[in-house]
Amino acid sequence: MKLSITKRASNLTYAIRDIVVAAKRYEKTKEETPLYLNIGDPIKYDWKTPGFMVTAIAQAAEEGANGYAPSEGIDELRRAATEKEKRVNSIDLDPERVLVTSGVSEAIEFLAGALVKDGSEFLVPGPSYPPYISYIGFFGGRPVQYRTIEEEDWIPDIDDLRRRINEKTVGIVVINPNNPTGAVYDEKTLKEIASIAGEHKLPLITDEIYDQLTFDKVQTPMVKAAGEIPVVGFNGVSKVYLAPGWRVGYVYFHDENGELEPLRDAMVRQARIRICANSVAQVASIAALRSDGSYLGEMMRKLRERRDLIAKRLNDIDSISTTIPQAAFYIMPKVDLRNRWTNDTEFVLDVLDSTGVVFVPGSGFSPEFGKDHFRSVFLPPPDMIDQAMNRLEDFMSRK
Repeated sequence: MKLSITKRASNLTYAIRDIVVAAKRYEKTKEETPLYLNIGDPIKYDWKTPGFMVTAIAQAAEEGANGYAPSEGIDELRRAATEKEKRVNSIDLDPERVLVTSGVSEAIEFLAGALVKDGSEFLVPGPSYPPYISYIGFFGGRPVQYRTIEEEDWIPDIDDLRRRINEKTVGIVVINPNNPTGAVYDEKTLKEIASIAGEHKLPLITDEIYDQLTFDKVQTPMVKAAGEIPVVGFNGVSKVYLAPGWRVGYVYFHDENGELEPLRDAMVRQARIRICANSVAQVASIAALRSDGSYLGEMMRKLRERRDLIAKRLNDIDSISTTIPQAAFYIMPKVDLRNRWTNDTEFVLDVLDSTGVVFVPGSGFSPEFGKDHFRSVFLPPPDMIDQAMNRLEDFMSRK
């Protein structure tokens, strides 16, 4: 058969799931199940989707919500998203300017499809959630990562961000709270980024999927920090509401003068081509977004306990050090390679092959700012975290 595969597809990578290929090979050859600390899916561990949401999705299917939904999303869900943003983040939004997507990943795809062309440059934080890097490259653009400062809890380097803007720049992405570092950006930093976006008339995109999963620092919504600067916001039910497999996200467009309308229109047109996001999950997500969040207290208590445990264990291991995440369920330790490994990918693969513990190479989140690091989740129960850290500590003591 004559096949000519495009480079944009054949060159795609996704570090978080690419490492699973090696993990499956380990499982097959060693006949042992690895300890997976690579993926931010709470349901893979001991977390459960809240019962009222499970009831809601079953009821939605039983009551017939099994056909196509509007491409922009079910109207009631769009209203529920604006109500949630008002209640939680004090943001006023128009439901007509909310677009429901199959998770934030599809929102990223639509964004890149609308703004990126050959030679475009898009500013994203370094390190960054990998789909931003992949989709920008897929559409012929170049993801340009601005530095976040590890020694200052991974806060963006404003001077570095400004230096990286040129005539090819088509947008600025902020991920707050951040994946993979768990950083929470302060209001002053957000205002400075918004000011730069306004100065250069660039669309400002804020990914706030972890908005309610903060520990000691309070998350400031970009819309509140940006003032009159237009903002495109990404959010959804995957993380806070413990339903990643539902694949329900949403995009909102916040601007007073309709400057974002061409972008909204371009993203909606792509949504029509894919028909709709999951109808049953959309109906059930209405209940999630309108819930009182009463389960969050216990959820954050457990996450704090696990965060503190893994941070202490990592900082006690020779050649490994880490900052303390302020949100979400990720930690981004630094490893002193000392010529024992040529790079962080080789380190992670060696850890996997020797211990069965699965981490993600830091360079998968940023070749420049993630190198010599690895990312772990702290979603597993404490005994699994201890088991993984015991194996890692023993491994490092032998190197």
